Amino acid sequence: MKRRLAGALALLFALNIAIITLAQSAQAATYRMGSSGEQVRTIQTKLKNWGYYSGAVDGIYGAQTAKAVEYFQRKNGLTADGIVGPATLRALGMENSVSTGGAAAGQADSLALLARVISAEARGEPYSGQVAVGAVILNRVEHPSFPNTIAGVVYQPGAFTCMVDGQIDQPVASSALRAAQEALNGSDPSGGAIYYFNPSTATSAWIWSRPLIKVIGKHRFCA
Repeated sequence: MKRRLAGALALLFALNIAIITLAQSAQAATYRMGSSGEQVRTIQTKLKNWGYYSGAVDGIYGAQTAKAVEYFQRKNGLTADGIVGPATLRALGMENSVSTGGAAAGQADSLALLARVISAEARGEPYSGQVAVGAVILNRVEHPSFPNTIAGVVYQPGAFTCMVDGQIDQPVASSALRAAQEALNGSDPSGGAIYYFNPSTATSAWIWSRPLIKVIGKHRFCA
C-alpha cells in the first residue's frame, strides 16, 4: 500500500513538473506589454521594416509596440490583442526563433503558408505557373531587398493582392500544395524572378518597368 502511495505521489510530482515546464515554455513564447529583450527587439525591427512601427527599436515592449502589433494583426487577419503569441510569431517569421515545436513544425508552417499564397495568387493558372509563384516568394527570401523568411515576405505590406482582397483565406487547392513542395525542393520555372503580375489588372507603371524574364499563363515574371 505504501509503495503504491509513494508511486502515485511520484507520478503526481512528475506531472506537476511537466505542467510547470509547459507553462513556462508557453509564457516564454509570448510577448506583451512589459516584455523586454532581444526577441522584442526583433519584433520591433520587423514591424519597423514593414511599415507598422515608427518607434525606437529598444527591446522594450511598450504601448507603441503594442499598438504596432495590433495594427499588424488587424491587417493580416489575426486576433488584434497586441500580444505576440504563437500565431503572430509565425506571421512575423519568427516561429523558429523560439521553442514552439522544432524544425519540423517550422517547415510544415512554411509549406502551408506558401501553399495558401500560391492557391490564392495563382488559382486557375497552369501548374508550372503555380510553382513559379512559389519560387518568386522563395527568391525574395534569398534576396537582400526582402525579408529573409517566407512569412516575412508574405506579410510584407502591399506585397501580395491576396492579402488585401481576402483570397488568402480561401480553401487551398491540392495542386498548390504540390507546387509549394516542388518550389521548396528547388524548382524555379520563373527563371529567378522576384516579381510577377497579371498585365490585365496591373495599373502600376513601376511594375511594368521591371525586366521581363518569361510569361507563364496570365502572369509576367520579372527581375
